Amino acid sequence: MRQNLQSGGRRLRPIDLAREHGLSTQAVRNYEDAGILPAAARTPHGYRSYTSAHAGALRAFLALLPGHGHRTAAAIMRAVHQDAADEAFRLIDESHAQLLEDRRTLRAVEDALRGLEAVAAPGPASASASASGGTFIGPLAHGLGIKPATLRKWEDAGLVRPRRDPLTGYRVYDEADVRDVRLAHQLRRGGYRLERIAPLIAHVRAAGGLEPLETTLADWRARLAARGRAMLTGAAALDGYLDGRGRG
Repeated sequence: MRQNLQSGGRRLRPIDLAREHGLSTQAVRNYEDAGILPAAARTPHGYRSYTSAHAGALRAFLALLPGHGHRTAAAIMRAVHQDAADEAFRLIDESHAQLLEDRRTLRAVEDALRGLEAVAAPGPASASASASGGTFIGPLAHGLGIKPATLRKWEDAGLVRPRRDPLTGYRVYDEADVRDVRLAHQLRRGGYRLERIAPLIAHVRAAGGLEPLETTLADWRARLAARGRAMLTGAAALDGYLDGRGRG
């Protein structure tokens, strides 16, 4: 099949493929060397000679890029050119599974934020607050219905970073710490592991709190939607290329 693909149709130079997509000729040669494009025929002088099949492979690869990323898109095209269609489809399935998992993570964060809105902050009673403000570990744990040891475990995992009271040395949770603890609590109730919660808590801190995070979540939703749409576009382009190979 490879010989048929290379022998038919108008001959194309690397620059012909490159110009269509704003690429360099070196990029086209690199894609061939990486197996993203099928191997090109050579002229008597040793120059690469491409065909419409190579142009189709390049269009398919570039269409796969936005939805799957360079590494997976390249692996998909290599599998196709090795006549390992099942492997190519497996890689595509894995990308879709990852997109679904990312959607579930986003939904978990959104649900956790809604849960936080429904929970009132603990009152700063004199027995439960430090002299410099904030809440001690015991009252905070009691208010959430968890054990102090759980909060210490979350601290070890990087979910929360309480300071120490200068008089007693006890852990003191300020307003931002309490927010992080509640968010972690909501996500744990949703079944999320600590190693998956830590990056989300860090995201909240980087955003500067929950309100700025709303903008970040909206952008996250938009990016996931764009990625899903890009996967459809990539699938259509790959299907067209596979159809052409089948006829060849």
